[in-house]
Amino acid sequence: MALVLSQLTPAAAQDRPVSFAELAERVSPAVVNITTTTMVADRMGPQGMVPEGSPFEDFFRDFDNGPGQPRRSSALGSGFVISADGYVVTNNHVIEDADEILIEFFSGDEMPAEVIGTDPNTDIALLKVDAENLDFVNFGDSDGMGSRVGDWVIAMGNPLGQGFSVSAGIVSARNRELSGTYDDYIQTDAAINRGNSGGPLFNMEGEVIGVNTAILSPNGGSIGIGFSMASNVVKNVVDQLQEYGETRRGWLGVRIQNVGDDMVEAIEGLDMARGALVTEVPDGPAKDGGLLAGDVILSFDGMDVPDTRELVRMVGNAPVGKTVDVIVLRAGDEVGLAVTLGRRETMEPVAFPDTVEPDPAEPQEVLGLMLSEVTPELAERFQLAQDSGLVVLDVMPESDASIKGIMPGDLITEAGQQKVTSIAEFEERVQEARDGGRKSILLLIRRQGQPQFMALLVNE
Repeated sequence: MALVLSQLTPAAAQDRPVSFAELAERVSPAVVNITTTTMVADRMGPQGMVPEGSPFEDFFRDFDNGPGQPRRSSALGSGFVISADGYVVTNNHVIEDADEILIEFFSGDEMPAEVIGTDPNTDIALLKVDAENLDFVNFGDSDGMGSRVGDWVIAMGNPLGQGFSVSAGIVSARNRELSGTYDDYIQTDAAINRGNSGGPLFNMEGEVIGVNTAILSPNGGSIGIGFSMASNVVKNVVDQLQEYGETRRGWLGVRIQNVGDDMVEAIEGLDMARGALVTEVPDGPAKDGGLLAGDVILSFDGMDVPDTRELVRMVGNAPVGKTVDVIVLRAGDEVGLAVTLGRRETMEPVAFPDTVEPDPAEPQEVLGLMLSEVTPELAERFQLAQDSGLVVLDVMPESDASIKGIMPGDLITEAGQQKVTSIAEFEERVQEARDGGRKSILLLIRRQGQPQFMALLVNE
């Protein structure tokens, strides 16, 4: 063992860079400091300057413009030049609501910038300065060599207003998700602080593989957990902002959820938890293409779908108007469909109507659930978003339904991937599952209007 270690140590030492100086010198001219100025209402009257009732209160009032008067507020950030003619990438939160944006180059020159476009979903903004022959850097492949966990990276920017600064570290983790739909963050231990936002994360080839965006910290300073939006996401956004001044993401037009391990046995033909389970299909591209609620999307545009997060990213990165092949699992068979994608920004806000015919009936207990067909009184009592299906009035203690978290007020609209509008239909679906040798049945439940599938044991 000692011999092996002695042989590995020199090789490991050779992989460690002796210095980052040449790399830093090469890319620094393309990194910029960004100063923004915003007019904000000044809520500080005399009471904010001296204690209320102080003998100096009248004195300060004489020299005060009064509460609510506007004042200038400045903020600092970072960015980087991506073209010789002056396109600059930064974070949206760096320049959001700014009245003036000033770019400071490594040489000390300063120039005003205009906003070409922004994308709050990925926190990316594209700026433009009126210049030519600028030094610039290129995007690298954030999924390729140089972006692996353990690879060396350097972060550059304007931390805490200290001017051009370089920090080094490694890629600590990949595919981190913070809060956004399209999140794909690279985690790094290279020091990132306030002011670094919008600056580049470089691989050892001098390519931008991430845009420094956020840190995890209990005190506001770097503790070695920083996040950079992956360049493959950023480049797609920047291309759209440069061409259209806005994003134009593909839109499939379905509501989806992940397939849980407890659902696999209840979905005919599924061998493991994978794909995206369709919970609702409103009017739109998916409906026009033949998708149905209860379908499991296994493949999109030739790519396997591991989960809902990846499907959302695939669809969002696909061109608007493209016709893509979608493979779904339906009733145990794989079905190929062709869907022409819409545009998410314009179609999604009006995509999910909530109107269906009512169908009242008497309550009854099935599978540990006290169920009733919807009545106007129950619809009002539970504030149901639609009036067709079975409303849960009560859940029997220690039942599988209770363990799975089903609650009074939940609305069951499908059982066994078929619509149910009556208790009799629900019992038929349950019996079909038993007769088919299944241990559980898949229910589509709406809670406060939001759809979700749950698998419930049928032999309790």
